[in-house]
Amino acid sequence: MIRHQVQPRWNWKEEAERVGFTFHHMEGQAYWDESAWYGFTLAQAEEIETASETLHAMCLDFVGEAVKSERIMERLAIPEAHRDYVAETWTRGDPSLYGRFDFAYDGKGPPKLYEYNADTPTSIFETAVFQWLWLEARIKDGTLPAGSDQFNSLFEKLRDRFGAIFPNGGYVHFSSDPDHVEDRQTVKFLEDLAVQAGLTPKFVSIHDIGLDADGRFVDEQNDIIQAVFKLYPWEMMLREDYADNVAASKTQFLEPAWKSLLSNKGLLPMLWERHGGHPNLLETWFEDDPGAAALGDSYVRKPLFSREGANIELVENGVSEPVFDQGYGAEGWIRQALHKPPKVDGNYPIIGAWIVGEEAAGMAIREDSGPVTKNLSRFLPHAIVD
Repeated sequence: MIRHQVQPRWNWKEEAERVGFTFHHMEGQAYWDESAWYGFTLAQAEEIETASETLHAMCLDFVGEAVKSERIMERLAIPEAHRDYVAETWTRGDPSLYGRFDFAYDGKGPPKLYEYNADTPTSIFETAVFQWLWLEARIKDGTLPAGSDQFNSLFEKLRDRFGAIFPNGGYVHFSSDPDHVEDRQTVKFLEDLAVQAGLTPKFVSIHDIGLDADGRFVDEQNDIIQAVFKLYPWEMMLREDYADNVAASKTQFLEPAWKSLLSNKGLLPMLWERHGGHPNLLETWFEDDPGAAALGDSYVRKPLFSREGANIELVENGVSEPVFDQGYGAEGWIRQALHKPPKVDGNYPIIGAWIVGEEAAGMAIREDSGPVTKNLSRFLPHAIVD
């Protein structure tokens, strides 16, 4: 895994705008960064692919156990009133669209799992679309050798997965905060994929969803929301005032509620408990578990729920690094063995490996000057150059 510095394309911003990648800069900082790219061998890409599918299978086995266990549900801070609903979505087979594993990987040892982002589409558009267009353009202009490839079938797999989930077509609602540019553009991309899969998408602001007299969720035109892709996490949904209406609404959600058992950092000690020593796992414990003492004075402290690196604390030899405090942690904490990402040219890359349905589907790289990936961490493209 080699970081190659390169001159960016002169027109990349115009190309980004043309395809809807309007959040290539955020808060005045560059989010997309093509001043460098990461080169992988085919064997390295296959190693990430294998790790992703292996861990995903382990996660599904865990869900099958968790939905039968009040102890696990409580440990993962699933609200008691909604545990039966979470379990029901699993037992009736509500389908999943995607998930993303975050790995530390240096191209030498096995990928090590940091967390499973099982209920968020962050970076899905730039992975599936813009880095692939970058690859084609860089082959064309000679920056990359002919025959270069990318671990990236995300676009096709997402489109086909929409078709598999909704084989008879029909309306599917899509919902997010319409004023959040990244969220809205990401959802527009998914709407476009739905169209290509033979569906009819309809957007509704997450603020405009209501309930009719029968307890069904409806949009602003009082159309019943029978199926919806929602860019809003389950750990928040299950704590909203409307949470009691979710089960009775009969709405099909993407992602389904059983994903709340995986989009939770409590998953990590649960996997370690079941598969301790697995080469793709880091030793992890709930903070109040006596086993956490085995990590000594070097570990990473993470809240069960957090976003974009918030409230993640790195402790090395008893010394804590500054924390991006966003108030997370009320539901509990875990401690994970300290295993920093590789430092490459002064930067710390994290591998985001996508799963669609049951299959590995591609890879994203986020990079930061520090070891914790945050909201403004840069996205860099990659290529397989065997």
